[in-house]
Order: sequence, then structure tokens, then C-alpha cells
Amino acid sequence: MKDLFGKAILDFQTNNSPEDIVTETNISEADEMEVAYLFFFFYQMTKLEQEALQLSKGKILDIGCGAGSHSLHLQENSFDVTAIDISENAIKACQLRGLKNAKVQNLLDIEDEKFDTILLLMNGTGIFGTLNETSKYLQKLKSLLNPNGQILIDSSDIIYMFDEDDDGSYLVPANQYYGELTFTISYKNETETAFPWLYLDYNTLQNVAHANGFNCELVIEGNHFDYLAKLTIS
Repeated sequence: MKDLFGKAILDFQTNNSPEDIVTETNISEADEMEVAYLFFFFYQMTKLEQEALQLSKGKILDIGCGAGSHSLHLQENSFDVTAIDISENAIKACQLRGLKNAKVQNLLDIEDEKFDTILLLMNGTGIFGTLNETSKYLQKLKSLLNPNGQILIDSSDIIYMFDEDDDGSYLVPANQYYGELTFTISYKNETETAFPWLYLDYNTLQNVAHANGFNCELVIEGNHFDYLAKLTIS
């Protein structure tokens, strides 16, 4: 991994001539994103993100923390928060921003720790990669929860990105779940190796959550097919 996403974050934090990140998927054309978009205050967050932070309690794990904006808000409000990301550059930026407990770590490698709230935000289902891998991740997340703990996770139903047939049905791939995308990131004339990224509609998340011993509650819906869900151990 070239860690281009993290490099963009660190470049912005250190004022090292940051440029836009270019993202592309197997079903969408290249799209430019300003790195500054990842450096935000609470009032600039989506209502889903704001709700998730307001519902957070106890000892918190922020998975895929990126530039650390969610964790910084929680830290500033005296929460015990641990921020993890697989990007070394992103974690360096988090530390430079003043995040006290930020570390390079893969969710699947965490052992002997328990949390009251686990956050997976800004399409938190993405790290699952594929629908088939989702149960593995949910079982790992369950092992990290304290009794009465909660997982706050968001995603989007991307059915709107597919063409609609005359009968109202959508022309989605026949051989895989339609939310399974292949993502490519480019930054400063370098391109990351393509990787799988999963968007889950709420009903599918609810079904796979129930199959893995979770209660699943729809907390709030966003303005563009997105939603925030809360998972608790059933």
C-alpha cells in the first residue's frame, strides 16, 4: 500500500503543497476531493456524524479515523477515545493535531480490549470489503464490546447509481451484491492499488447483523440515501 490517502492528509496538516485526491470506482468516473474536507469541526459534520458523536458514551474506539476529526471532538469533550487507522501517515497527522491516543492498527488485530462505543463513520461498512466478509468483521467487533456496548455505523444504499428498467427494477450485477465496489485512489500522479469497498443498504445490514447476534436499529437517515445504525448484542 502506497498510503496515498494518508499522504494527502499529512501533506495538508504539514502544509506540504497538498493537492486534491482523485477517487474512482468500477461504476463511477473519477472525482476530485479536497483534502480539507477531512479536516472539519462538529458544526461542519453531517447530521449522521453529529448524531453518532452525541450518542457516544464510555470508552470509545474510532475505527478508520482518517484525519481524526471525530476523535478530536470527543477528546475535547473529555471522552476516553482511541483512534485507529491502517494509514501511518494519517496517524502522524492525528498526532500532530493533538490526538493523544492514535495508533496504526488493523481492527482485526486488536486483542484484549473492550469498548463501550465503537465508531465506524464516513461509510463505516467500507472496510468490510465484500458482503461475504461482513460476518467476520461483525464477529470481531462483537468481541470488542463491553456489556451494553454499542456500534455506531453508517453507510449508503447506492441503488440510485444503477439504471432503472421500465418495470421499476434496477439493472444491478447478477453475480455479486450491488454495493460491492472496487475503489481506486490517485494523488500527486501516483495511483494506489485498487481495493474493495462495501456500501450496505440498511435492510442488508440489518439481516447480516441479526445473523451475527446483534440487534440493529435505524437511528437516523441522511439526505442522500445514507443512514446511521446502532448495533447492540442481542
